[in-house]
Amino acid sequence: MRLSHCLFIISMLFAFGLKAQNKQILYDFNEIPQSLSLNPGVESDFKWFAGVPLLSGVYGNFGTNGISVHDLFADDGLDINVKFRERALNELSPRDEFSSTIQLEYLTGGFRGRNPNMFYSFGGYLEFDNITYWPQDYAFLIFDGNADQLGRRYDLGDFKTRGSLVNVLHFGINKKVDRNLTIGARGKIYSGIVDYSSTRNSGSLRNIEGQNNIISSTLNADLLLQTSGLQDLDDANNDDMLTNEIISRAFFGGDLGVGVDVGFTYHLSERTTITGSLLDVGFIYHTSDLKSYSLDGNTTVEGIEIDILENFASLDRDFWQDLVDEVETAVPFDTDTKSYITFRPTKLYASIRNDFGEPVGNSGMQNCDCTAGSSGGGELRTKYRNSFGGQVYVINRPRGPQMALTGFYMRRFGNGLALKGTYTVDKFSYTNVGLGMNLQAGPVNFYIMADNLLSYNNIADSHYASFQFGLNIISWGRRK
Repeated sequence: MRLSHCLFIISMLFAFGLKAQNKQILYDFNEIPQSLSLNPGVESDFKWFAGVPLLSGVYGNFGTNGISVHDLFADDGLDINVKFRERALNELSPRDEFSSTIQLEYLTGGFRGRNPNMFYSFGGYLEFDNITYWPQDYAFLIFDGNADQLGRRYDLGDFKTRGSLVNVLHFGINKKVDRNLTIGARGKIYSGIVDYSSTRNSGSLRNIEGQNNIISSTLNADLLLQTSGLQDLDDANNDDMLTNEIISRAFFGGDLGVGVDVGFTYHLSERTTITGSLLDVGFIYHTSDLKSYSLDGNTTVEGIEIDILENFASLDRDFWQDLVDEVETAVPFDTDTKSYITFRPTKLYASIRNDFGEPVGNSGMQNCDCTAGSSGGGELRTKYRNSFGGQVYVINRPRGPQMALTGFYMRRFGNGLALKGTYTVDKFSYTNVGLGMNLQAGPVNFYIMADNLLSYNNIADSHYASFQFGLNIISWGRRK
């Protein structure tokens, strides 16, 4: 395999990473404090809670929507060049993506105020987010070249990528307006550690028959890659310097931004509830350790042209370098350190839920419209043993919004155990079955969740898999 082929495949494998940020199992799982992170307007009956540092919220998943690791590296006797051409080059399109999200919650907590209808939450987490779309025409150029592709137009806008490593500090307020409505909002401060963005590329490369040579190549390019934080991390001489640099940039020493989350829960009836939230409406202003790379201009060349009669005395001249200089003059490659703004990947959740069965923990309250046990958070509705419903999730991405639809069923076994099963359809999978468990043992709360369970017999052949778990301490106070 040629070196350029190897490098291209390796770069794509790094992007095989993790899928987008949908946490459909956790959403509206209001026994778990972390459900507040997906809807600041979720109903809660905690007096206070505290997450175990670095263990309260750990989230990771991986997948692609177009190709799996198994497709390329299965021991099936086929040459990898053949597999890459048949299963990637000939199958993927610029709308196929490799996206990644990892979150690590290192601090979280919440408490009820003097007004029992008010609940306050706070915390901090690290988030890595990346999305890279399949650069279709770039892939054909790298693997096939363009020498025998007369008339074909290679679209330079196929390359789109964006990624960041951000520390997020947040503070939220949750208010029970009345028996039917709970609303919430959360303010966020983003501290950017690393950022790279190249999403507004355009232009083309095209070969046609030349007049003075066999081929005439026309290049029209408007390409831009913006980065922040990469140079300082690369300059770190040892692990201690690297750690110090990351910590410094994570806590207000890097790029700063602000954002907001909002959400609500509303009861249409005693057993039917709708919810909704809008997350990460915000931006980051990048001002430190900046480096941007641009290629902007257009030119038409017909290769190296030599007139023997005119250039006889200077045939030892580097005509190839002359051609390179000509192209670089017409289509200059520049670097600069200008500041720039990136907007966060905004997310939308919504759901409808119907509860049925007996009330949890109060067998004598089947026909009662009053509260279950509460922490002093005002009048709370009864929790029932069973719930089912549907959810929708939308995230803003460089090539347009992405959507996922989820159906779910929840079963509560008393106040100590709850299970939630989900079936999700999105561009990554049509067979995504997930399961989440919440276990309450006294004040100790433990939850664990996994997605796409049907694929776990062969992870390498899966287009998507995920996991999430956490550990909290919860107090409900004295029950009424």
